[in-house]
Amino acid sequence: MGHDGESIQASLATPETFARIFEAHYRVIDAYCVRRLGGEGHDVSAATFTEAFRVRHRFDVDRDDARPWLYGIASNLLRHHRRRERNRWRAYARSVPATPTTFDADARLDADRLGGRLAAALRATPVRDRDALLLFAWADLTYEQIGEALGIPVGTVRSRIARARARLRDALGDVAETGDADDARELSGVPDRGDRP
Repeated sequence: MGHDGESIQASLATPETFARIFEAHYRVIDAYCVRRLGGEGHDVSAATFTEAFRVRHRFDVDRDDARPWLYGIASNLLRHHRRRERNRWRAYARSVPATPTTFDADARLDADRLGGRLAAALRATPVRDRDALLLFAWADLTYEQIGEALGIPVGTVRSRIARARARLRDALGDVAETGDADDARELSGVPDRGDRP
């Protein structure tokens, strides 16, 4: 039985033991939800743990890591906020970058310009593909963990991420062609980690 599995198993008899899961994973789940939704993401992350506690008997206690399960619950809850998330991407895409005031003005202008284009591309990406990509890029999950979180086969994860990456490459293509490809990946927030299992 894995470490998180032990805590969740114990919480079935001693509910307060579930606090270990909250303490171990709340910060990363909350950061992900806030990055997706803004301030309202805090409500989603809190609801994620409330729901996780309610359905903890369904968790496979042989698993070491509860994060994919928690990200899956968060992803389901985020679906209720799709309209707000789309509006967030739209507002970010239209935002006017602040005037740079530091020595790295050129880099900041590039990042600001790319950020709006990235937001527009993400907003235009189908929800299923975007979920898989953001779990990969922002939650740092493996393909197997994303499959576990979303309840889909690994091959489907690969396909969804490939489609989302293609959209981003199309949207950010001239940056990658005229500048350094590593810089474009860094600015896009989607690291190229290959087909990491």
